[in-house]
Amino acid sequence: HLFFIKHRHILHLFVRMTSSSSLPVAAVCQMTATPDKEANFSACTRLVEQAKEGGACMVFLPEGFDYIGSNREETLQLSESLDGDIVSRYSHLARKLDLWLSLGGFHERGHDWKTDRRIYNSHIIMNGQGELVSVYRKAHLFDVELTSKAVSLKESAFTVPGPRLVPPVQTPVGKVGLGVCYDLRFPELSSALRRHGAEILTYPSAFTVATGAAHWEVLLRARAIETQCFVLAAAQVGAHHAKRTSFGHALAVDPWGEVTGDCGGSDVGLTLVQIDLQRLRDVRRDMPVQQHRRDQDFYCSLD
Repeated sequence: HLFFIKHRHILHLFVRMTSSSSLPVAAVCQMTATPDKEANFSACTRLVEQAKEGGACMVFLPEGFDYIGSNREETLQLSESLDGDIVSRYSHLARKLDLWLSLGGFHERGHDWKTDRRIYNSHIIMNGQGELVSVYRKAHLFDVELTSKAVSLKESAFTVPGPRLVPPVQTPVGKVGLGVCYDLRFPELSSALRRHGAEILTYPSAFTVATGAAHWEVLLRARAIETQCFVLAAAQVGAHHAKRTSFGHALAVDPWGEVTGDCGGSDVGLTLVQIDLQRLRDVRRDMPVQQHRRDQDFYCSLD
């Protein structure tokens, strides 16, 4: 059944329940970040608390959960290190509520910050004790000029591409493979995570309205189908400032490619989904795609 609850006129909570209440629950969140870091933290705290009330053991926040700046200089000026105030506050929140957090798309000051003033787009996994378990730095940067859609973004102007993938992380909802937003377009990344044991793929995002309407759902479902993983994609929604608006539709997709949660395209909120790993095992057993995959040399034979 699908239930719809409206909370304080701004928070929409969608809950998809299966026949068993013993399955772990993940919360996939949708928010509208602005350059106001304090307001963003308050909004995320409300979402995390709502997720806890709904029975979630892990909460997924979108890219830019900390802030979305209105220009390059503001984006850089607001950035922090992993041992700064924002990560510390989320650590306290995770510990207080005993929740795992996926903090997808933190503006992390780069290792050479003092000399080059560039940042990483970092996806942090934090456990219920508030400890950093893993950090993945976004590898594929969004440099796109869609003149017909009036979309112009050059992430590489201020962001350093991450140097490597990180192994999937064992969490209370399953083994989570880490990506960020534009990484969604590169199936090599999801295939590598699947080979290393991922059961859940994550793509915390801030898709533009133009690219979201065209590609968001179909890409998420494709990644789920080809890897036979759950896909959880927290999202930004609405107007962040005068120059930028995001598509929304934070989604949860099961290993068969069925959309099991969708936060819609207008409101702040979250979707709660039960993660049934037996469902995943059944899909992989019935259609053993990984066993049918040829060795790497075969796929490079055209080269």
